[in-house]
Amino acid sequence: MFLRVARHTDDLERIVNFYVDILGFELLGDFQNHNNYDGIFVGKSGLDWHFEFTKSHEKANHTFDQDDVIVLYPKSIIDYDVLVSNLLHANISIVTASNPFWNENGKMFLDPDGYRIVISPLKAIINEIN
Repeated sequence: MFLRVARHTDDLERIVNFYVDILGFELLGDFQNHNNYDGIFVGKSGLDWHFEFTKSHEKANHTFDQDDVIVLYPKSIIDYDVLVSNLLHANISIVTASNPFWNENGKMFLDPDGYRIVISPLKAIINEIN
């Protein structure tokens, strides 16, 4: 099975900066004026999932709550430290999660559209599963 998480945005450039330049994902592809949409695909080569971000003439209407979260688990504590450092260096502030688990097991940030992204050490998911 393949997974695509698709979301509409008003600013593809800021999304590329956040997900590619800061978080280190790859720009896997893009398209322009496909049925009046421009878009990008962001992820990692060779994996069975990616994010798609689209922009159109319609303004994005984001409706989400504080528990709608994308969680990224870097493979090592060094990778975790680098991601958190990259976000802080880009002046992206840590925000407090409403679910205390994420405050205890990672750092939460907002992407350019206001969606919550948690960077959590891989050990957190191992502890959660066990």
